[in-house]
Amino acid sequence: MAERLGSGEWGFEVNENWAKVPDDIVLGDVAAVGVDKNDNVYAFNRGDHPVAVFDKDGNLLRTWGEGVFHRPHGVHVAPDDTIWLTDDGDHTVRHCTLDGKVLMTLGVPGKPAPYMSGEPFHRCTHTALSPQCDCLYISDGYGNARIHKYSIDGKLLSSWGEPGTDPGQFNIPHNICCDPDGWIYVADRENHRVQVFDGNGKFETKWNDLHRPNGMTMSRGHDPLCYIGEGGPAGEINRDWPNIGPRVSIHTLKGKVLARLGKPHAGILPGQFTSPHGIAVDSRGNIFVGELSGRSWSRFSNDPAPAKRRVIHRLAKVAA
Repeated sequence: MAERLGSGEWGFEVNENWAKVPDDIVLGDVAAVGVDKNDNVYAFNRGDHPVAVFDKDGNLLRTWGEGVFHRPHGVHVAPDDTIWLTDDGDHTVRHCTLDGKVLMTLGVPGKPAPYMSGEPFHRCTHTALSPQCDCLYISDGYGNARIHKYSIDGKLLSSWGEPGTDPGQFNIPHNICCDPDGWIYVADRENHRVQVFDGNGKFETKWNDLHRPNGMTMSRGHDPLCYIGEGGPAGEINRDWPNIGPRVSIHTLKGKVLARLGKPHAGILPGQFTSPHGIAVDSRGNIFVGELSGRSWSRFSNDPAPAKRRVIHRLAKVAA
Protein backbone atom coordinates (compact mmCIF):
# COMPACT_ATOMS: atom_id res chain seq x y z
CA MET A 1 0.00 0.00 0.00
CA ALA A 2 1.32 3.44 -0.93
CA GLU A 3 2.44 5.75 1.85
CA ARG A 4 0.02 8.56 2.69
CA LEU A 5 0.61 11.98 4.18
CA GLY A 6 -1.96 14.33 5.64
CA SER A 7 -5.64 13.57 6.04
CA GLY A 8 -9.11 14.60 4.96
CA GLU A 9 -9.12 17.39 2.41
CA TRP A 10 -5.33 17.51 2.64
CA GLY A 11 -4.56 13.83 2.10
CA PHE A 12 -1.84 12.85 -0.37
CA GLU A 13 -0.45 9.57 -1.66
CA VAL A 14 3.33 9.41 -2.02
CA ASN A 15 4.66 8.22 -5.39
CA GLU A 16 8.43 7.86 -5.09
CA ASN A 17 8.84 6.37 -8.58
CA TRP A 18 6.73 8.82 -10.55
CA ALA A 19 9.67 10.14 -12.60
CA LYS A 20 10.71 7.57 -15.23
CA VAL A 21 14.32 8.31 -16.16
CA PRO A 22 16.11 6.09 -18.71
CA ASP A 23 19.18 4.25 -17.45
CA ASP A 24 21.53 6.26 -19.67
CA ILE A 25 20.46 9.59 -18.16
CA VAL A 26 21.50 10.60 -14.66
CA LEU A 27 19.89 13.66 -13.14
CA GLY A 28 21.38 15.49 -10.18
CA ASP A 29 19.74 17.00 -7.12
CA VAL A 30 16.55 18.82 -8.11
CA ALA A 31 16.88 22.38 -6.89
CA ALA A 32 13.59 23.66 -8.32
CA VAL A 33 10.39 22.44 -9.96
CA GLY A 34 7.89 24.13 -12.27
CA VAL A 35 4.63 23.07 -13.92
CA ASP A 36 3.24 24.45 -17.18
CA LYS A 37 -0.41 24.85 -18.20
CA ASN A 38 -0.44 21.32 -19.63
CA ASP A 39 0.83 19.89 -16.33
CA ASN A 40 4.24 19.07 -17.76
CA VAL A 41 6.86 19.19 -15.00
CA TYR A 42 10.24 20.94 -15.30
CA ALA A 43 12.94 19.63 -12.94
CA PHE A 44 15.83 22.11 -12.74
CA ASN A 45 18.62 19.86 -11.51
CA ARG A 46 22.35 19.90 -10.79
CA GLY A 47 23.33 17.15 -13.20
CA ASP A 48 24.52 16.86 -16.79
CA HIS A 49 21.01 17.63 -18.10
CA PRO A 50 19.93 20.74 -16.16
CA VAL A 51 16.31 20.93 -17.33
CA ALA A 52 14.41 17.64 -17.43
CA VAL A 53 10.84 17.84 -18.74
CA PHE A 54 8.29 15.19 -17.75
CA ASP A 55 4.68 14.70 -18.81
CA LYS A 56 1.96 14.41 -16.18
CA ASP A 57 2.52 10.64 -15.95
CA GLY A 58 6.24 11.00 -15.26
CA ASN A 59 7.56 10.09 -18.70
CA LEU A 60 10.72 12.00 -19.61
CA LEU A 61 9.96 14.10 -22.70
CA ARG A 62 13.25 15.91 -23.22
CA THR A 63 16.21 17.56 -21.52
CA TRP A 64 17.98 20.83 -22.28
CA GLY A 65 20.29 23.46 -20.85
CA GLU A 66 23.44 21.38 -21.20
CA GLY A 67 26.50 23.64 -21.01
CA VAL A 68 24.42 26.72 -20.13
CA PHE A 69 23.69 26.50 -16.41
CA HIS A 70 26.28 26.30 -13.63
CA ARG A 71 24.22 25.78 -10.46
CA PRO A 72 20.46 25.54 -10.97
CA HIS A 73 18.43 27.14 -8.21
CA GLY A 74 15.01 28.60 -9.18
CA VAL A 75 12.17 28.01 -11.67
CA HIS A 76 9.18 30.15 -12.56
CA VAL A 77 6.92 29.00 -15.43
CA ALA A 78 5.16 32.01 -16.97
CA PRO A 79 1.59 32.07 -18.38
CA ASP A 80 2.96 32.82 -21.87
CA ASP A 81 4.67 29.40 -22.17
CA THR A 82 8.12 30.66 -21.24
CA ILE A 83 10.26 29.88 -18.22
CA TRP A 84 12.51 31.95 -15.94
CA LEU A 85 15.52 30.07 -14.57
CA THR A 86 17.72 31.39 -11.75
CA ASP A 87 21.34 30.22 -11.61
CA ASP A 88 22.91 31.23 -8.31
CA GLY A 89 26.33 29.87 -9.31
CA ASP A 90 26.37 32.02 -12.45
CA HIS A 91 24.66 35.06 -10.83
CA THR A 92 22.10 35.23 -13.64
CA VAL A 93 18.42 34.87 -14.47
CA ARG A 94 17.65 33.49 -17.92
CA HIS A 95 14.31 33.82 -19.69
CA CYS A 96 13.83 30.82 -21.98
CA THR A 97 11.28 29.11 -24.19
CA LEU A 98 9.96 25.80 -22.91
CA ASP A 99 12.29 23.97 -25.28
CA GLY A 100 15.41 25.83 -24.13
CA LYS A 101 15.98 28.84 -26.37
CA VAL A 102 17.44 31.69 -24.29
CA LEU A 103 15.42 34.88 -24.86
CA MET A 104 17.13 37.16 -22.35
CA THR A 105 19.83 37.02 -19.68
CA LEU A 106 19.75 39.28 -16.62
CA GLY A 107 23.06 39.70 -14.86
CA VAL A 108 26.59 39.20 -16.14
CA PRO A 109 27.42 35.47 -16.36
CA GLY A 110 30.11 34.52 -13.90
CA LYS A 111 30.52 38.03 -12.48
CA PRO A 112 28.79 38.65 -9.15
CA ALA A 113 28.07 42.09 -7.75
CA PRO A 114 30.12 42.89 -4.62
CA TYR A 115 29.04 40.87 -1.59
CA MET A 116 26.11 42.47 0.28
CA SER A 117 26.32 45.56 -1.92
CA GLY A 118 22.61 45.46 -2.73
CA GLU A 119 23.44 45.61 -6.44
CA PRO A 120 22.16 42.79 -8.68
CA PHE A 121 23.21 39.99 -8.49
CA HIS A 122 25.23 38.00 -5.97
CA ARG A 123 23.95 34.43 -5.97
CA CYS A 124 20.33 35.25 -6.84
CA THR A 125 17.82 32.58 -5.89
CA HIS A 126 14.37 32.85 -7.51
CA THR A 127 11.89 34.90 -9.58
CA ALA A 128 8.17 35.74 -9.66
CA LEU A 129 6.03 37.62 -12.17
CA SER A 130 3.41 40.20 -11.24
CA PRO A 131 -0.22 39.24 -11.99
CA GLN A 132 -0.22 41.40 -15.13
CA CYS A 133 3.15 39.90 -16.14
CA ASP A 134 4.59 43.40 -16.54
CA CYS A 135 7.10 43.16 -13.67
CA LEU A 136 9.59 40.54 -12.55
CA TYR A 137 10.67 40.21 -8.92
CA ILE A 138 14.01 38.56 -8.13
CA SER A 139 15.23 37.37 -4.72
CA ASP A 140 18.96 37.95 -4.32
CA GLY A 141 19.76 35.72 -2.11
CA TYR A 142 22.98 34.19 -0.79
CA GLY A 143 25.39 37.06 -1.33
CA ASN A 144 22.82 39.86 -0.97
CA ALA A 145 19.78 40.52 1.21
CA ARG A 146 17.70 42.15 -1.47
CA ILE A 147 14.62 42.00 -3.67
CA HIS A 148 14.86 43.55 -7.16
CA LYS A 149 11.93 44.68 -9.28
CA TYR A 150 12.48 44.63 -13.05
CA SER A 151 10.38 45.58 -16.05
CA ILE A 152 9.54 42.65 -18.27
CA ASP A 153 12.11 43.84 -20.81
CA GLY A 154 14.91 43.72 -18.26
CA LYS A 155 15.15 47.25 -16.83
CA LEU A 156 15.85 47.54 -13.09
CA LEU A 157 13.02 49.57 -11.54
CA SER A 158 13.71 49.40 -7.80
CA SER A 159 15.21 47.30 -5.00
CA TRP A 160 14.60 46.86 -1.29
CA GLY A 161 15.95 44.96 1.70
CA GLU A 162 19.11 44.74 3.77
CA PRO A 163 20.70 42.20 6.12
CA GLY A 164 18.97 41.78 9.46
CA THR A 165 15.98 40.43 11.34
CA ASP A 166 13.61 43.41 11.40
CA PRO A 167 10.65 43.76 9.02
CA GLY A 168 11.96 44.39 5.53
CA GLN A 169 15.35 42.91 6.38
CA PHE A 170 16.49 39.47 5.24
CA ASN A 171 18.74 36.59 6.17
CA ILE A 172 18.85 34.69 2.85
CA PRO A 173 15.77 35.64 0.79
CA HIS A 174 15.54 32.19 -0.75
CA ASN A 175 12.32 32.18 -2.74
CA ILE A 176 9.62 34.56 -3.93
CA CYS A 177 5.99 34.38 -5.10
CA CYS A 178 3.33 36.86 -6.20
CA ASP A 179 -0.42 36.53 -5.56
CA PRO A 180 -3.31 37.67 -7.81
CA ASP A 181 -3.50 41.00 -5.95
CA GLY A 182 0.15 41.75 -6.61
CA TRP A 183 1.46 41.14 -3.10
CA ILE A 184 4.95 39.69 -2.82
CA TYR A 185 5.80 36.73 -0.57
CA VAL A 186 9.46 36.17 0.32
CA ALA A 187 10.83 33.03 1.98
CA ASP A 188 13.26 34.67 4.43
CA ARG A 189 14.95 31.37 5.10
CA GLU A 190 17.41 31.84 7.93
CA ASN A 191 14.98 34.15 9.73
CA HIS A 192 12.50 31.24 9.66
CA ARG A 193 9.65 33.28 8.25
CA VAL A 194 7.80 34.47 5.17
CA GLN A 195 7.57 38.25 4.72
CA VAL A 196 4.76 39.82 2.71
CA PHE A 197 5.08 43.13 0.79
CA ASP A 198 3.03 45.15 -1.61
CA GLY A 199 4.23 45.42 -5.20
CA ASN A 200 6.47 48.38 -4.37
CA GLY A 201 8.23 46.74 -1.43
CA LYS A 202 6.18 48.13 1.45
CA PHE A 203 6.16 45.64 4.33
CA GLU A 204 2.67 44.32 5.14
CA THR A 205 2.98 41.31 7.43
CA LYS A 206 4.97 38.17 8.19
CA TRP A 207 4.35 34.50 8.88
CA ASN A 208 6.34 32.79 11.61
CA ASP A 209 6.28 29.17 12.85
CA LEU A 210 8.35 27.94 9.91
CA HIS A 211 11.69 26.17 9.88
CA ARG A 212 14.02 27.33 7.09
CA PRO A 213 11.47 27.88 4.29
CA ASN A 214 13.15 26.81 1.05
CA GLY A 215 10.77 26.04 -1.79
CA MET A 216 7.61 28.09 -2.21
CA THR A 217 4.83 28.27 -4.79
CA MET A 218 1.27 29.49 -5.27
CA SER A 219 -1.48 27.25 -6.57
CA ARG A 220 -3.45 28.45 -9.58
CA GLY A 221 -6.76 30.29 -9.61
CA HIS A 222 -8.27 33.36 -7.95
CA ASP A 223 -8.09 32.01 -4.40
CA PRO A 224 -4.66 30.36 -4.30
CA LEU A 225 -2.84 28.64 -1.48
CA CYS A 226 0.84 28.91 -0.64
CA TYR A 227 2.88 25.70 -0.52
CA ILE A 228 6.19 25.84 1.34
CA GLY A 229 9.02 23.32 1.50
CA GLU A 230 10.66 23.68 4.90
CA GLY A 231 14.29 22.63 4.93
CA GLY A 232 14.58 21.57 8.52
CA PRO A 233 17.76 21.69 10.62
CA ALA A 234 21.10 22.58 9.08
CA GLY A 235 24.19 20.77 10.32
CA GLU A 236 24.12 18.87 13.60
CA ILE A 237 22.03 21.23 15.74
CA ASN A 238 18.56 19.79 16.43
CA ARG A 239 19.16 17.21 13.70
CA ASP A 240 17.24 14.49 15.49
CA TRP A 241 14.46 16.61 16.97
CA PRO A 242 11.00 15.65 15.68
CA ASN A 243 8.47 17.87 13.93
CA ILE A 244 10.76 20.71 12.91
CA GLY A 245 11.15 19.67 9.30
CA PRO A 246 11.98 18.91 6.65
CA ARG A 247 8.36 18.92 5.48
CA VAL A 248 5.83 20.57 3.17
CA SER A 249 3.31 22.99 4.65
CA ILE A 250 0.17 24.42 3.05
CA HIS A 251 -0.99 27.94 3.99
CA THR A 252 -3.82 30.30 3.18
CA LEU A 253 -2.72 33.75 2.02
CA LYS A 254 -3.56 34.98 5.52
CA GLY A 255 -0.85 32.66 6.84
CA LYS A 256 -3.15 30.01 8.36
CA VAL A 257 -1.57 26.55 8.27
CA LEU A 258 -3.91 24.03 6.65
CA ALA A 259 -1.58 21.03 6.62
CA ARG A 260 1.96 19.91 7.33
CA LEU A 261 3.12 16.96 5.25
CA GLY A 262 6.04 14.76 6.22
CA LYS A 263 7.25 12.36 8.86
CA PRO A 264 8.40 13.54 12.30
CA HIS A 265 12.03 12.92 11.29
CA ALA A 266 13.99 13.50 8.11
CA GLY A 267 15.03 10.49 6.05
CA ILE A 268 15.06 8.66 2.75
CA LEU A 269 12.03 6.40 3.22
CA PRO A 270 8.71 7.08 1.42
CA GLY A 271 6.97 10.03 3.03
CA GLN A 272 10.22 11.41 4.48
CA PHE A 273 12.15 14.36 3.12
CA THR A 274 15.79 15.38 3.31
CA SER A 275 15.64 18.98 2.06
CA PRO A 276 12.54 20.12 0.10
CA HIS A 277 14.26 22.83 -1.94
CA GLY A 278 11.82 23.24 -4.86
CA ILE A 279 8.05 22.84 -5.01
CA ALA A 280 5.26 23.10 -7.59
CA VAL A 281 1.55 22.27 -7.79
CA ASP A 282 -0.33 21.15 -10.91
CA SER A 283 -3.92 21.84 -11.97
CA ARG A 284 -5.18 18.75 -10.12
CA GLY A 285 -3.64 19.72 -6.78
CA ASN A 286 -0.75 17.25 -6.96
CA ILE A 287 2.45 18.48 -5.31
CA PHE A 288 5.90 17.98 -6.82
CA VAL A 289 8.90 18.33 -4.52
CA GLY A 290 12.53 18.58 -5.62
CA GLU A 291 15.21 17.80 -3.05
CA LEU A 292 18.90 18.30 -2.42
CA SER A 293 19.30 14.74 -1.21
CA GLY A 294 22.87 14.15 -2.34
CA ARG A 295 24.63 16.34 0.20
CA SER A 296 22.39 14.95 2.96
CA TRP A 297 22.73 11.25 2.14
CA SER A 298 25.31 10.48 4.84
CA ARG A 299 22.86 11.70 7.49
CA PHE A 300 20.50 8.85 6.68
CA SER A 301 22.60 5.94 5.42
CA ASN A 302 26.11 4.51 5.85
CA ASP A 303 25.97 3.04 2.35
CA PRO A 304 27.39 4.91 -0.67
CA ALA A 305 24.89 7.26 -2.29
CA PRO A 306 23.28 5.49 -5.26
CA ALA A 307 24.14 6.77 -8.73
CA LYS A 308 20.43 7.23 -9.48
CA ARG A 309 18.73 8.80 -6.47
CA ARG A 310 15.07 9.61 -6.42
CA VAL A 311 14.60 12.57 -8.71
CA ILE A 312 11.39 14.10 -7.49
CA HIS A 313 8.56 13.37 -5.07
CA ARG A 314 5.00 13.39 -6.36
CA LEU A 315 2.33 13.79 -3.70
CA ALA A 316 -0.92 12.85 -5.41
CA LYS A 317 -4.06 14.50 -4.06
CA VAL A 318 -6.57 11.92 -2.85
CA ALA A 319 -10.29 12.27 -2.26
CA ALA A 320 -11.30 13.17 1.28
